[in-house]
Amino acid sequence: MSTLAPSLAPATTVAVLGAGRLGGVLARALRTAGIEVLGPIRREESIPDVDIALLCVPDSAIADAALAARPHARLIGHVSGATPLDGVDFSLHPLQTFTGAETPDVFRGIGCAVDARTEDVLATATALAETLGAHPFRIEDTGRAGYHASASLASNLVLAVLDAAEQVANASGIPASDARMLLAPLVRRSIENWADAGAAGALTGPIARGDEATVERQRAAIAETQPDLLALFDELCDRTRVIAASRDDDAVRKEEHRA
Repeated sequence: MSTLAPSLAPATTVAVLGAGRLGGVLARALRTAGIEVLGPIRREESIPDVDIALLCVPDSAIADAALAARPHARLIGHVSGATPLDGVDFSLHPLQTFTGAETPDVFRGIGCAVDARTEDVLATATALAETLGAHPFRIEDTGRAGYHASASLASNLVLAVLDAAEQVANASGIPASDARMLLAPLVRRSIENWADAGAAGALTGPIARGDEATVERQRAAIAETQPDLLALFDELCDRTRVIAASRDDDAVRKEEHRA
């Protein structure tokens, strides 16, 4: 059943350029939604004449891919979160992480950053996002790098912290695969609490309680078994103290307001 957004013509043709993780998933999802999709098209393959060319290529390859696609497409868009609109007409960045094995419904309910050179083209980008089942929101060039940094902090860089947790657990005698299984429910609940209440509202643990003696015992254990992670631990603890202090400041303000 077609789920095309009203502002996207039923006869619209889309070429997906790039057969990486996102290219394949995006092609399947658009095809399932009722759009005529060509691709994903690999670099060595010829580009067909279409209404829209979606560049699912590395950021460094966008300029060359846009130049190659320009004679064959009415509109060109890229799916990069950080790259400006140089050489393309619009951008469409699904705010999700992909392995390439996802089913077409992976886009349903997620955010999707869009931008375009004109309002008409923005409507097309918005319609593509809505056709995928995503929630479009506009991010202009001036905010693009910061937006993408936010996404990296929430996804890629979180993995660095989780990897550190796995390493410390392993050094304490818990096999890596068991550590992931045991820590995953804690991670999921922490994320759910953050989504509901923000970092300050979700914060628990020794720093939130002001139990610096326990933090020092944790630090000593890491210094002994994983000294290369000590700087990361210290930085995260410092940032967590800031969050804890903001929570305490907010509680004081509320108490003063009640008085």
